[in-house]
Amino acid sequence: MTKYVSLFVLAALLASGCASAQAARTTPDGPPLDVPAPPPRDVEEGGTEVTLPPVPLPQEPARNTPPSSRVRPATPPQNRSEPPKTEPPKAEPPAETPKPPANEEPKPPASTLQTKPPSEESEVERTIRLTLTRASSDLNRVDYRMLNADARAQYDSAKVFIRQAEDYVRQKNLMIAKTVADKAALIAAQLAGR
Repeated sequence: MTKYVSLFVLAALLASGCASAQAARTTPDGPPLDVPAPPPRDVEEGGTEVTLPPVPLPQEPARNTPPSSRVRPATPPQNRSEPPKTEPPKAEPPAETPKPPANEEPKPPASTLQTKPPSEESEVERTIRLTLTRASSDLNRVDYRMLNADARAQYDSAKVFIRQAEDYVRQKNLMIAKTVADKAALIAAQLAGR
């Protein structure tokens, strides 16, 4: 039975191959297709040529740039026989600075910008120091040798944040010191909780 099936499949393959080869050799029966002629051209024969007037260029928008020392102001064209006229620059009087009254002493400039009043500043500094102490104690409970590479990098960055926060407290930059101390405390708490 399989013998007949294989013969049938072989005959089908040979028949399909012959049919496709014969289809390529055949030509269509009938006359070739007629191609229509191109439409006639309508050409106007006139002696007048239409020219459009030239269009002026658009105006450049005005610029609000301050005058530069390199840019010369536009001067009208001068006759070549006349020497160029130059005017000496006018000296302007120096601007007067306001003077404090004689009975007031001048105030020295502030050394640092304070965002908190001095009474609140000591409270903020105390809070930052408590946060740094808590972060250091959390890091001291962590065994550095048992950490993987990512955790070691976090441990090292927490130590750096603690040092930076202490520096900012010494510089009286309490807002940045508080932010950095909070980051150190957060990392230390996560590492200690492992």
